[in-house]
Amino acid sequence: MSELRSRALLASLVGFATVSRESNLALIEFVRGYLHDLGVSCELIYNPERTKANLLASIGPAVPGGVVLSGHTDVVPVDGQHWTVDPFCLSEVGGKLYGRGTADMKGYLASVLAAVPMFLASPLRRPVHLAFSYDEEVGCLGVRSLLQVLAQRIPQPALCLIGEPTQLQPVLGHKGKLAMRCHVKGAACHSAYAPYGVNAIEQAARLISRLGEIGANLAEPSQHDARFDPAYSTVQVGVIQGGTALNIVPADCRFDFEVRALPDFAPQVVVEQLREYAEQALLPAMRAVQGDTAIRFEPLSAYPGLATRPDSAAARLVAELCGSDAFSTVAFGTEGGLFDQAGIPAVVCGPGSMDQGHKADEYVSVEQMAACDRLMDRLASHLSEPNDF
Repeated sequence: MSELRSRALLASLVGFATVSRESNLALIEFVRGYLHDLGVSCELIYNPERTKANLLASIGPAVPGGVVLSGHTDVVPVDGQHWTVDPFCLSEVGGKLYGRGTADMKGYLASVLAAVPMFLASPLRRPVHLAFSYDEEVGCLGVRSLLQVLAQRIPQPALCLIGEPTQLQPVLGHKGKLAMRCHVKGAACHSAYAPYGVNAIEQAARLISRLGEIGANLAEPSQHDARFDPAYSTVQVGVIQGGTALNIVPADCRFDFEVRALPDFAPQVVVEQLREYAEQALLPAMRAVQGDTAIRFEPLSAYPGLATRPDSAAARLVAELCGSDAFSTVAFGTEGGLFDQAGIPAVVCGPGSMDQGHKADEYVSVEQMAACDRLMDRLASHLSEPNDF
């Protein structure tokens, strides 16, 4: 195995199967124990069921201007994927470290934790804060309570470094997301008398067609932002369920859709346009057949986009740390927009590539991990200097 400061910790973290549907407490307790042995206290912020927890810890003086090193502890499932190695046991082959979460994003967490002894030994003038969350993969859920506690516990940080995999290149922007469920309640009857019922699947199909039209309008060149790929806000239907038998007019149908929104676009606009279409074009005819038919919209999850200014102090610092000012954007979402909403400038920069994330045989290269370890060294040096950002 290659010599690597963060390797042993990465092996430990990968060994915890923290798929979002499961608890992350075993991993969190491991991290708390590791920090405790180094003399670092931390606070756990639990979910209401106390089956999952965020972790918050600080190193250095309790002054403003510190840096938050933030990452999520949950990973996506391996179900149905064909792995050639054990996904929850770190394997090294040809300079690549394989395992679920190595890229997304336990590699970054391991590098942060491996740097703790170095942070403790450095004469820090501004603090380092560790903020590890749960349930990022299912809607950035856990970080919200973490941010509430963070605002009460620590002086205003100057930067949050979100360690999602970007090949250690600085990313200043990503789209936001709104996920919605639409329930259509129709009226069942024998299919031989279909005109006397209200076919919920047909009404859902009309709504989905309208979503397609809304999405096409968003794709017009006048609404493009060339920093992003795709360069416009998008709408997508991913799940649909309805009906019980071919000879029964379906009384129920539901579908889930999402809006991936440019940072300056409010995705709720799409929902309101669809609701207006439902109320004006569909419901009057539905209720003329049966009065208790309905179309309801239910929010599933949401997180904001991110658009950190390239001339900001936070962007300049990350450019210095990673040795690149080739700022870019990514298509996937992060917790960065929520940190930004909380008044903490955020930049996304971490080891590995999302090209390997969420796939079988996920990996991060030894070279990327070593480079992230060196980035942590530079951060400690910067925070030990007398100058502010």
